[in-house]
Amino acid sequence: MNLLIFNNAMKEISKKFIRLRNEMLEKQIIARGITDPQVLDAISRVPRHLFVSEALVDSAYGDFPLPIGEGQTISQPYIIAQMTHNLDLKGHERVLEIGTGSGYQAAVLSKIVYKVYTIERNNSLFLQTRKLFDRLKYHNIVTRYSDGTQGWNSEGPFDAIIVTAGGQSIPLPLVDQLALGGRLIMPVGGNHVQELLKLEKTQEGIKTTKLGGCRFVKLIGQHGWDR
Repeated sequence: MNLLIFNNAMKEISKKFIRLRNEMLEKQIIARGITDPQVLDAISRVPRHLFVSEALVDSAYGDFPLPIGEGQTISQPYIIAQMTHNLDLKGHERVLEIGTGSGYQAAVLSKIVYKVYTIERNNSLFLQTRKLFDRLKYHNIVTRYSDGTQGWNSEGPFDAIIVTAGGQSIPLPLVDQLALGGRLIMPVGGNHVQELLKLEKTQEGIKTTKLGGCRFVKLIGQHGWDR
């Protein structure tokens, strides 16, 4: 294949994924009520197909989660949009993510906020995703290989915290590391089904809002589920 043919083929592939991404936005996200311009713009700028294995590239923009190895998943696009929307981000925030996984959620956040701090407990996923962030030049994402249920105390407090795995309760270290006025989103419940909760830290105390049912992998760690 000569260079011209190769370049033309790459352009066609790029157009295909742009079309699929736009369809995902319209049919899966906007149609379900997510209209925040910042969230929609961020999702439109992140190539979701690069955050899954080559075998699953053609399914990357489908309305469902996908396996990413190590028993973990990349969440359904709508769930990513819903959680991001409910963080009420303005653009100046420092956000902590618990559970880097594929890196897609952190990538979306990085298009909106000042800096993203993300923690992954699985070393294989941590190394794989750090390389992807570097390749895509997501320079405002800081990664850490650690137990996410303990948070990242030395970098706190955080304006927002997002937990991308389900636990029986919200880990107290994360609540402690949330700044006054900050928002925390996390799925809370049993092994298989959880309720997506939004916690807001106010002068009067903690306000909790239920955002609906969901299903996430287990949050493993000192303040989460046992292995």
